[in-house]
Amino acid sequence: MEATVSNSTTTKSNAIPLAIVAAMFFILGFVTWLNGSLMPYLQQLFDLSPIQASLILFSFYIAVTFTAIPSAKFVKKVGYKNGMAISIGMMMVTALLYIPAAKTQVFALFLVAQFTMGIAQTILQTAVNPYVVRLGPEESAAARVSIMGILNKFAGVIAPLAFTALVLGGFNEAAATGPLTQVEKDAMAGNLVMPYLGLAVFIGLFAVGIKFAPLPEIEEEDDNDKSTGTVKEALAHPNLALGVVALFLYVAAEVIAGDTVGSFALSMGVANYSVMTSYTMAFMVTGYVLGIILIPRVISQQTALTISGILGLALTLGIAFVDSAATLNVPTFGEMPVAVFFLALCGLANAIMWPAIWPLALSGLGKLTSVASGLLVMGIAGGAFGPLFLGLAKGSEATVASSQTAYLVLLPCYLFILFYAQKGHKMRSWK
Repeated sequence: MEATVSNSTTTKSNAIPLAIVAAMFFILGFVTWLNGSLMPYLQQLFDLSPIQASLILFSFYIAVTFTAIPSAKFVKKVGYKNGMAISIGMMMVTALLYIPAAKTQVFALFLVAQFTMGIAQTILQTAVNPYVVRLGPEESAAARVSIMGILNKFAGVIAPLAFTALVLGGFNEAAATGPLTQVEKDAMAGNLVMPYLGLAVFIGLFAVGIKFAPLPEIEEEDDNDKSTGTVKEALAHPNLALGVVALFLYVAAEVIAGDTVGSFALSMGVANYSVMTSYTMAFMVTGYVLGIILIPRVISQQTALTISGILGLALTLGIAFVDSAATLNVPTFGEMPVAVFFLALCGLANAIMWPAIWPLALSGLGKLTSVASGLLVMGIAGGAFGPLFLGLAKGSEATVASSQTAYLVLLPCYLFILFYAQKGHKMRSWK
């Protein structure tokens, strides 16, 4: 039997719960997409190589591998509402860890903070994604997920701009022209304290609000279903197992496009490198809006996912082989290398993938929903390995040319997503 909203709340409007959940998606997006600015920031602060820099994202996303299944069990025990409140409270505490990391300028402390924040966002992802899917009819689940995705990615537009204004100040141009002096590094590190303190206070107040908010609880009804709800049983469904792989590769592609674009721009001497994630996220928001308008009125969800995969493949080849000297004029930005623009444009190709894969992978899972959700959230670990493989492809002494061709690691990601769009999601048996 599928998970349903408690009977005492089924007659109430879902408008308020959806608004509260929307705010959670915004916070989740803000915290997650700060990585796009944090990565080049720490590269400058600690003079990191591409492989060392990839550890910033690796430590954040690898937390999913260790905590996805425990998170599913935890959420099932405490309930979706309490799970969301606890995870956001954990985000508040973790935001405070960045302050001593900045004060001491110890790279390892930043990695610990990143890992802990990754655990918190894993718990929240495990609770909030199936909550949105089940908070209404299954046939409109993709639309609800898309709307939440818009807010998540819009937060990704705002976060780099806020980080640049509050933390980097006037250090952008200095960083683009050469290594920073120790005085500049001390000043830049000090700028991190107050923004993260303010973030912690805001998130903490929101966590308390969730605890007392009118959010209906989701119950997983047992009835005569004797399913044990094990991981093995869930993976017996090919649409879920292949969906986990698709999500893994999608998140790898999304994080590469969103969180490494700033470092890529910095390597090409772009002064405004720290705001590049905003462009990727703006393209993702555009893709979400187009998806809501066109699906299913004009094109099917499967067709949209197929088009997205093909666009991703084309952009990947463009990033790798376009002339590194080629530039174009971008409104409000000025001259931007074409390769950097193509990487940002991958946001458009990636936009529809998350809201498409989740409902397809959860279809027909019923009582296995919470376990399946944990497995799908585990796919977010792709965000750890995508940048790591990219860093390995670039090498320790990356040139502009090797940095471009390294992005060919995106090709297998988009190829598998094409397979899932065409065949994988339809499979109901391994025979």
